[in-house]
Amino acid sequence: MKKVLLRLFEHKKLTRSEAKEILVKIANNEYNEAQIAAFISVYLMRSISVEELQGFRDALLELCLPVNLEGIDSIDIVGTGGDGKNTFNISTISSFVIAGAGYKVTKHGNYGVSSACGSSNVLQHLGYSFTNEEDILKKQLDKANICFFHAPLFHPAMKTVAPIRRQLGVKTFFNMLGPLVNPGQPKYQLLGVFNLELSRLYQYIFQQTRRQYAIVYAMDGYDEVSLTGNFKLRDNNGEKMISPESIGKPKLKAEDLRGGDSVESAAKIFTNILGGKGTRAQNHVITANAGLAIQCMNPEKSITDCIAEAEESLLSGQAFEKLKLLVN
Repeated sequence: MKKVLLRLFEHKKLTRSEAKEILVKIANNEYNEAQIAAFISVYLMRSISVEELQGFRDALLELCLPVNLEGIDSIDIVGTGGDGKNTFNISTISSFVIAGAGYKVTKHGNYGVSSACGSSNVLQHLGYSFTNEEDILKKQLDKANICFFHAPLFHPAMKTVAPIRRQLGVKTFFNMLGPLVNPGQPKYQLLGVFNLELSRLYQYIFQQTRRQYAIVYAMDGYDEVSLTGNFKLRDNNGEKMISPESIGKPKLKAEDLRGGDSVESAAKIFTNILGGKGTRAQNHVITANAGLAIQCMNPEKSITDCIAEAEESLLSGQAFEKLKLLVN
């Protein structure tokens, strides 16, 4: 590791195979905590390259416990986290709205690292039991249209890194990897990123796959469609800038999206929105994100029609029913 660190400190980059090899060695406990922390910190000071990101992704997919969905088409909607905005759990709530609209969702998530409450925190608080048993996950997907992949159960090799990430308490390249290593490798994916450069990296990686994807970055820094301003969309058809008004939504303020400062308060916001007690602003941002995900799966449909599907799912209570089915 010493030689690797010296190279990185000289601003040299790793090849794809080198990056993969190092992450496998980290997972196998071949380096100490100080070395791992130093390695992670390099990428807080300089940008990650496409080859490095691909290599890290290769390692995690090789080491993960895969889930065979037997040809079931599903979508994952996930943000990288690390945008520092402390929003409520937009992508996770949107996942239930998508499920309520009749689509299959294979959500990949984890505990919050740089936020108070990640998707795993809130679902666990609401009574959901994490599992990596394929039969149970398929049953959940069949009955509730959604199942949840709690990352530590599918990437056990990363337990070496988890305490170091918690101690650092800031976004790391593992935030970048989360959306790329869903153990079910769904056919469709809506990803939110915390900067434009990462948006380009993701686009390059997804262009080499056969998957339908949509990558979003709000120009004021959110890793989702925040409706607080314009957002950049990159998908299989190219890229464009989109304003809230152009998709029939009002422009929101940052305070409209504030999340709780504890798991309990975050869970209350979560159930209030799905239970029909959300504010107009909260409903708008959820249906915008869910609508964009639905369009990712149905590119022939207009965004207006896809948002209408999301609104029907949320306001009819179908999304809330999917949460109840999954938890129970």
